Amino acid sequence: MGSEAVARAFADIRAALAVLNAEVDGCGSEPFSAADPLAGLADGNLDILAGAAAVEAGMAGLKARAAMKYADTAHALAPPGMPVQAQEMAVAAEIGCVLAIGPRAASAFLAVSHALTSTLPLTLSALQAGTISWQHALALVDEAATLDPAGAAALEAHFLDPDTPRPATAATIGEIPAHRLRHKARTWRERHHAESIEKRHAKAVADRRVEYRPDQDGMAWLSACLPAHQAMAGWNRLNALARAAQGPNEPRTLTQIRADQFASAILTNGTNPAHSSPIRAQVLVTVPVFSLAGETGEPAMLDGFGPIPASMARDLVANGADSFHRVLVDPRDGAPLEIGRTSYRVTKAMRNWLRMRDGTCPFPGCSNSSLDNEADHLLAWQHGGTTGISNLGQPCPKHHKLRHTTGWEPTPATKDDPPGWTSPTGRHYKSEHQDWEPPHWPESALSAMPARLKPEEQPRERHKGQAHRPPPYPPTPAAPGGFADLLHRGLSQAEVELEKFFYGSG
Repeated sequence: MGSEAVARAFADIRAALAVLNAEVDGCGSEPFSAADPLAGLADGNLDILAGAAAVEAGMAGLKARAAMKYADTAHALAPPGMPVQAQEMAVAAEIGCVLAIGPRAASAFLAVSHALTSTLPLTLSALQAGTISWQHALALVDEAATLDPAGAAALEAHFLDPDTPRPATAATIGEIPAHRLRHKARTWRERHHAESIEKRHAKAVADRRVEYRPDQDGMAWLSACLPAHQAMAGWNRLNALARAAQGPNEPRTLTQIRADQFASAILTNGTNPAHSSPIRAQVLVTVPVFSLAGETGEPAMLDGFGPIPASMARDLVANGADSFHRVLVDPRDGAPLEIGRTSYRVTKAMRNWLRMRDGTCPFPGCSNSSLDNEADHLLAWQHGGTTGISNLGQPCPKHHKLRHTTGWEPTPATKDDPPGWTSPTGRHYKSEHQDWEPPHWPESALSAMPARLKPEEQPRERHKGQAHRPPPYPPTPAAPGGFADLLHRGLSQAEVELEKFFYGSG
């Protein structure tokens, strides 16, 4: 009976596919819209795409469960004394043949399936429900792989537990592309790993390397695994140099110029004036204030990359690395301070704030965090729009052009929330939000603070446009090289105000 039920179920699925294929061509029993058949067909195919994505995810969850159930029964049926390694090879070979994939791919599929069915129940449940895709599930499996069971459970609960607080305007995990979830999950893992990022980074630095790999058509890849701040600064500088080289008489694309600049940098000794340039890339480093002071070891955030060891951030600030600009964060929830102006011109400080608020171009799925993202008034200046953070977005050039040449429109933003987007079909797509977290407070600070001012008792209100003053900080010795010395190196006005709060003189 079981085999007959399976056969009938798949026959029904194939029949449903035939119906859906007819609907794609507008050959169903009735049109999507009698009033406007062409627009109805376009809108109907978007519905089919959305439904197909959910069904694909459910099928992926079914495949994972079926593969593991087969593996369990195959092990139970194996002859006595058969080596475990041989059993696993036999299972992978069978799965590989059924799915027409190679043995290595089959083993990888089984490993992911095992993680989903044994340690990540929320991920499997979301996959089966069609609210996340197989690629989303892979991202969570990969980031949970080095965590203990409690850490893995906390990781998926943070992203998939419906009781986890999230802004109403934030896109759900299934609404953002899998590569963006991978970035978010990596950030969470770095912050919450049982082993400190300092220790893990020290081990990883020892493995820094340059790799060479031949490719087709007389080409090859040359890549380097470097400390994040070096790699990010180098990438941003290549982008800056390439942008500066563009012009009406430059036939090369930005990508080609970037590759030529890279080749020039590694093939010359740096003394050729033709290859020198005063251009320096700018990188934002967001560092919790107590981490900057050396009182906690929680990670800082490198714009465009993610978490970095606090020691790296302290070194960048203390040694005056002028390509790197620190952003001190609100000690209540980890969000940076708002910087605002009233004129039409968007200042450098405001652009930096937008980069902190949005992280990337705010268009759904875009991960462009390069410095050529363009500040854009959501409500046009000539229509009464202001040059405040809440009326600004920072789309990349491609999506800035999309906004002004098609029917795509950004939705309202706030100082903490980037804009979402509405498509020409009227569908609304929510924005991806930054994953700010309250910084860690050292015990010395908490014990010296009145109970009424402790951060966990007065959480900072979000999404109401209100200013909140952080609690006064205990005085920090102004020893040479200490925290006060770091603070006085190139303070912005916002940081001057924050320093007043720190020392109780505000």
